[in-house]
Amino acid sequence: MMRRGLLAALAAVLLASCSQESEKAPADTRPNAPIVQTVPSGKAPSSLPLGTGFDFYVLSLSWSPSYCEAEGQDANHQQCDGGRPYAFVVHGLWPQFQRGFPENCPVEEREVPNSTLRLLYDIMPSAGLIRHQWRKHGSCSGLSQDDYFAVLRAARESVAIPARFRHLDGYVTIDPDEAEKAFVTANPTLRSDAVAVTCDRRYLREVRVCMTKDLKFRSCPEVDRRDCRLSKVVMPPVRGG
Repeated sequence: MMRRGLLAALAAVLLASCSQESEKAPADTRPNAPIVQTVPSGKAPSSLPLGTGFDFYVLSLSWSPSYCEAEGQDANHQQCDGGRPYAFVVHGLWPQFQRGFPENCPVEEREVPNSTLRLLYDIMPSAGLIRHQWRKHGSCSGLSQDDYFAVLRAARESVAIPARFRHLDGYVTIDPDEAEKAFVTANPTLRSDAVAVTCDRRYLREVRVCMTKDLKFRSCPEVDRRDCRLSKVVMPPVRGG
């Protein structure tokens, strides 16, 4: 009886062992089979995906009225026709190296579907701009198209636009340094070496903000050196809206 009981117990152990083994995926025994490794999920503290293959981002905010006056209405009918109600809009979110930047990287997702375009028009009011930014810059982020645009929106939402620049009723002449200080004041963790104001021969064109991959402000000497050197620039008014 004791021997029969021991044999029954041993059989139960063997059966349990076989059952556990059957739940495991079989090993890949093919020649040159890929080595599968468990890696971190690549999520930032905000649960946004982390890009790869570059060092940091530049969020470029364009003063839309300057763009429309400098380039002309024909440059972008969607953004500049009609009431032209836009103030600061997103020009792009650009992956950067410490020196220089990648561009036009090969990706499978070359086209941006209309469903994605419609979700972005509130911050990037131009289908052509959105498509161009994905192909030239987003393609080098190491992110899927959906993830890149999610990070782009989060980057925009992390920067507070100074109240005085949310809507201008008339032309304003301003020192670019004054505009930069306004952004620094509106964003307490933003330092002057992490933001640059750009201009052409007359207009204030963009405010460029440097960010880490998890969208914290960071210094960027190469970008900061491209600051506008003029003492005064013009900001045209927002029309309508």
